[in-house]
Amino acid sequence: MKVTVDEVKCCGAGQCVLLAPEVFDQRDDDGIVILLEPEPPEERHAVVREAAAVCPGAAIEVSEEA
Repeated sequence: MKVTVDEVKCCGAGQCVLLAPEVFDQRDDDGIVILLEPEPPEERHAVVREAAAVCPGAAIEVSEEA
């Protein structure tokens, strides 16, 4: 799995950080997403998919290709 984020689409809601704090963080100044782990381990795949699904800005893209 590969994860990418689009900072332009991010609205700073923080749902991704609440679900997967090991993979996502937020900038202190504006709340925009920071990707900590672009290739998360398999045990985090389900929660990363969920974070992408609930992202209100559709800023998280998940590719299942290695």
